Amino acid sequence: MNTNIQTTANSNLSTDKKGVINLIKIGLANLILLVFAFAMLYPLYWLFISAFKTNQDFFSNPYSFPTHWVLENITRAWELAGLGKAMINSTIVTFAALILTIFLGALTAFVLSRFNFRLKGPLMAFFVLGMLIPIHSTLVPLFIMMNKIGILDTYWALILPYTAFELPLAIFIIAAYMTSLPKEIEEAALIDGTGYWGTFFRIILPLSVPAMATVAILAFLRYWNEFAFALVFINDQALKTLPLALTIFSDGFGTDYSLTMAAMAVAVIPTIIIYLIFQEQIMKGMVAGSVKG
Repeated sequence: MNTNIQTTANSNLSTDKKGVINLIKIGLANLILLVFAFAMLYPLYWLFISAFKTNQDFFSNPYSFPTHWVLENITRAWELAGLGKAMINSTIVTFAALILTIFLGALTAFVLSRFNFRLKGPLMAFFVLGMLIPIHSTLVPLFIMMNKIGILDTYWALILPYTAFELPLAIFIIAAYMTSLPKEIEEAALIDGTGYWGTFFRIILPLSVPAMATVAILAFLRYWNEFAFALVFINDQALKTLPLALTIFSDGFGTDYSLTMAAMAVAVIPTIIIYLIFQEQIMKGMVAGSVKG
């Protein structure tokens, strides 16, 4: 009798210890996530409060709220940098490159993931190898090539390189996702008389939306914030993108930090909106394809 009571007590004590350990683990995990979230959000907080400061206030109180909220910083930055035209240019270049990247990436991934052929392995290795190329080492040969074919100072001077350098990652992500899709769906469509193009557009492409959303947000961040290619390939003021427009507030003698922060705050808003819209699809795409079944 006493033995049974002691065993039950020990079992309850062991259960209590496990519960306490689990609570500690959950608490530590939440604390780590909280610290990580703070580290990610604080730069945005600092950017947006700095956008409404004077230059003097920016240096004297860099981490606190503005002493006087200067709302004119936004309108002045918008007018001086021509942010309206620059945002239109960035939007055209970004979304044109996005459409090409997603379509060509999905089409290539469909072939590599759903068909077996002799050169499948070497082709996949070739595309993966593309991710190892230092992008900026290609600036000079690309400039010479574009100058010869006459597409410098056009939207295509940015759209084509953006698409080419993002395709390897797009193919890798989308192909990994498409591989996890059951082949029975495709076989059933073929039996019903749907061709390969119909299978791709009506079945595989809609099912691959999470992976394509992941590619889209990663590509959007690269295209929207890209500076080096735009600086080298675009000299026409009417075609300047947002990163180039922001440089107007800095010269060899100094930087107007209040207007720079205001312009950067405006430029980062589309990125935040895009991420909030696609965040659920992005999370699905990041883990999809990692487990087959």
